[in-house]
Amino acid sequence: MTRKYRLMSAGTALAALFAATAAQADGGHVFNRIASFPVNTNLPEGADPATETSSEIIHATGDGMKLVYSDSPLGGIGIVDISDPANPAPGGFIPLEGEPTSVIVKDGNAFVGVNTSESYTNPSGVLKTVDIASGAVVGECALSGQPDSVAISKDGAFLAIAIENERDEDLDDGVIPQMPAGTLDILKVSGGAVDCDSKISADLTGLAGIAPEDPEPEFVDFNDAGEIAVTLQENNHIAIVSAATGAVLSHFSAGTVDLESVDTAEEGALTFDGTLSGVRREPDAVQWLDNDRLVIANEGDYEGGSRGFTIFSKSGEVLYESGLSFEYEVAMAGHYPESRSGNKGAEPEGMEVGTFGDDTYIFLLSERGSVIGVYRDTGAEPEFVQLLPTALAPEGAVAIPGRNLLAVANEADLGPDGGVRSHVTIYAYGEGPARYPMIVSGMENGRPIGWGALSGLAADREKPGILYAVNDSFYAMQPTIFTIDANETPARIVKATRVTREGQAAQLLDLEGIAADGEGGFWLASEGRTDRLIPHALYHVDADGEIADYVPFPPELLAVEKRFGSEGVTMIGDTLWVAIQREWADDPAGQVKLVAYDTKTKEWGAVAYPLEPKGEGWVGLSEITLHGDHVYIVERDNRIGEAAKLKKLFRVSVSELKPAPLGGDLPLVSKEEVHDFIPDLKATGGYVVDKVEGFAIDAAGNAFAVTDNDGIDDSNGETLFLRLGAMDTM
Repeated sequence: MTRKYRLMSAGTALAALFAATAAQADGGHVFNRIASFPVNTNLPEGADPATETSSEIIHATGDGMKLVYSDSPLGGIGIVDISDPANPAPGGFIPLEGEPTSVIVKDGNAFVGVNTSESYTNPSGVLKTVDIASGAVVGECALSGQPDSVAISKDGAFLAIAIENERDEDLDDGVIPQMPAGTLDILKVSGGAVDCDSKISADLTGLAGIAPEDPEPEFVDFNDAGEIAVTLQENNHIAIVSAATGAVLSHFSAGTVDLESVDTAEEGALTFDGTLSGVRREPDAVQWLDNDRLVIANEGDYEGGSRGFTIFSKSGEVLYESGLSFEYEVAMAGHYPESRSGNKGAEPEGMEVGTFGDDTYIFLLSERGSVIGVYRDTGAEPEFVQLLPTALAPEGAVAIPGRNLLAVANEADLGPDGGVRSHVTIYAYGEGPARYPMIVSGMENGRPIGWGALSGLAADREKPGILYAVNDSFYAMQPTIFTIDANETPARIVKATRVTREGQAAQLLDLEGIAADGEGGFWLASEGRTDRLIPHALYHVDADGEIADYVPFPPELLAVEKRFGSEGVTMIGDTLWVAIQREWADDPAGQVKLVAYDTKTKEWGAVAYPLEPKGEGWVGLSEITLHGDHVYIVERDNRIGEAAKLKKLFRVSVSELKPAPLGGDLPLVSKEEVHDFIPDLKATGGYVVDKVEGFAIDAAGNAFAVTDNDGIDDSNGETLFLRLGAMDTM
């Protein structure tokens, strides 16, 4: 008889979470994700579901019941019905000629900047007014060039459009000046109609110290006084412009930042031991905090990127500089993108400011870390509140305080490669606790304990709540055993033990499994890649991570080896049992090996394990764990989002684990389904992630699972640490 854990269902969990948002702010309030809307479900009728689509800039109707996002690849704007925000629904797609770059909504109209440029040297664009209810284009104004950001004044009387006239990055290594120069277009609005003849093109030349003849405006925002803040990203400059006259009221350099203990090299390790001096901020998004203060996201472009955010007075005084504090929070949540260390790190790009209850919040979007930093504005140094998980590559955000909601557009669409689609993610504001992150690290010697790509999980044999995890080959130069204290919420990585050979970081490992040896050390299973000289092997390490013994797979296994090898290891008495992920050359279709190695006699053997039927993609194993009279095995497909069908836990009786010699017929074990992980993965409000890779049962009999975030490589970086309850409910 198959039994399930007694867990709250995904739907019940979300309903309870959203119910908590009804209360107004008073303290102890946080944001939690409640839904993720896949943008490809909003394709026009008859379109190929694999068509690339992307939500980029996003805004909301005045009643907060609909979201409108720009979709550059598809050439239009999409609408999402959020009347039930926990269950967003497709609201239709409105095609527009040209490439939409930004959208803002007011009084039932969407004002869309559309790029119609023939070339970098002959830029052009239009502002289109779209009636959201009918989908009709009801107005169009010619712009001074290629538009980027669009904003509307608080009273709805003015529109501002950053005319970037972006540079050709392949010309002279992208160095500016590259003419024609950009400008800032300002248009009057009356009764929802744009007066095209009122256009003012504010002259921004001659302001910046960098390429003053070629300003490249990036982002615009209005304060309540009718003043426009505009970032000149490549010029590393900020200007404050009068909406009424187009006059430049003030302007100043965005300046530079010195960074110490920063990760600057893409070497397959999280080190945070570098130094960068005089880094230009090169801001992207800008938002007013009030009529006198503004905050910028320091994404960087071709020369800079200081990895944080800065608050300025409108006269140019630096009131607060975050330095590396945001990037450290990203790293401690497992979202740091090591593959971007040599460039712009976590790369804060988008930003939103909104007032919920009595508090004003800054929402800082990490494009490469795919996470949102939430800060409370105090009037002085902002207070860090939390990190929010999002889909891949957040680009735009809109706060909807009237409904206690925040929505974020995530632009990356990896659907053609079988990856995650572009999503709109929705968050509700209500009483805590925060549901994410589920696992974090801390600081050590002034630097964050970096982590990611957790691929195997094991429990301490004696201490309840103490677990051990390993990272995989994404961090090839820093193989690590992480000690996790799951007695805390969120679970906390309290120690990082490096796996070493003769005191140096061990190379040519792809750690996928870990088991405590009962004597303070560990057995580690490494998945081989012979084309990369990584052997299929078992490693015995001491408590300090030093390799004491190396056990390569025997010739009988290597004769039939394939790339997808060891994915978990557990110890039964003196015998190690290794779960092989997928069929090797001698396996019947739909069967994989559980390989046995007797640490005393040095003998090898195996049994066969029956896989679930395949759908799209492949099916394989991810983990094996001993508990009582059974081993527990994670079996999954390699699908993501709505395509994911199989993420389950099975068990096999230890009495059936009677290994036969390798190279011959293997006894086929029977299995029993224990738990379906998909409801757990959906209960977070996100899409179903691909890799449930670690499973362990602690000394108190409680079960835990963890997902592998692939080192934030074509991944949103999300790591789900699942607390599944007591195993005595099985």
